[in-house]
Amino acid sequence: MLQLFTIVDKVYYITIAAIGVPVNALAIVILSLGKCGLSKCTTHYLVAMATADLMVIITDVILYQLNNYFYQGSFLHLTSACIVIDFLLFVSSDCSVWFTVTFSADRFVTICCRKLKLKYCTVKTAAVILSTTCTIFFLKNVPIFFTREPTIVVDNVQWSCQIQDSYYSEIRWVVYDWVDKVLTPLLPFSLVLLFNALTVRYVLVANRIRKGLRNQNMEEKRSDPEMESRRKSMILLFAISSSFILLWSPYVINFLYYRIAAIDPKSYNESLHVFERIGYMLLSLSCCTNTFIYGVTQSKFREPFINAVKYPLTAISRVFAFRMN
Repeated sequence: MLQLFTIVDKVYYITIAAIGVPVNALAIVILSLGKCGLSKCTTHYLVAMATADLMVIITDVILYQLNNYFYQGSFLHLTSACIVIDFLLFVSSDCSVWFTVTFSADRFVTICCRKLKLKYCTVKTAAVILSTTCTIFFLKNVPIFFTREPTIVVDNVQWSCQIQDSYYSEIRWVVYDWVDKVLTPLLPFSLVLLFNALTVRYVLVANRIRKGLRNQNMEEKRSDPEMESRRKSMILLFAISSSFILLWSPYVINFLYYRIAAIDPKSYNESLHVFERIGYMLLSLSCCTNTFIYGVTQSKFREPFINAVKYPLTAISRVFAFRMN
């Protein structure tokens, strides 16, 4: 079973790398052009999310997973390089999660808090929030450098890295691990659900009042632009939030299991090890879903994205057609 899963795992990460890197890079370019019908503030959050997702794919999928499969013995397997990759992976993962939270907060304020919207939903505020988030999680992950140790030592050269056994038993590291998982993703889970619940409540009440004020005959003849705008904003918010919660859930379940049961993951049996690996696989997938969500929910994003994908295919077909003639 484990051998078959390893093959699936390898193909999976190759696919994620082949799709995730160009898709997120293209999303960054399209969103940065500012022609998707979104506010500049919201665009800042979405660009930040796509950038963090791209960094997770580079550090986790390419530098860690695929490196372990295809480049054994490279300098990236030195302990010092391995620890740096772990550090960058955790920072980018934390930022990816919390950028989702800041996006949810921005949507909540935009839809539900008209007075606060003028001060909060600005490019300057978005830049401050995003930069502060990055700084906080950069500092939060510094202890990673003290929790890793070499896996093997060959001719006084330290290779690869692993979590120290004391990480699962010493009280200081147990506390740090709980703080780490509470910050990412337990607290974000709660905040995203809270923002979504408050947004739904506000929109339902506002729509009920708005329908009561409108003439029923006019309601049948024409649509309400404001209600349509709220509907699209809610679809985008819920799609991104639901994807985030679903894809991170196995990772959270695994953490709760090994902490509550007081089990070192290194001693997992085959089934638990596969479940743990599936959790990590879904985390990588979460870094590829947002762009497709934009495409489904935002027509002004979908059109340039499709054109950008078609362009190289069209160019290649023209070259082949020219050579054939």
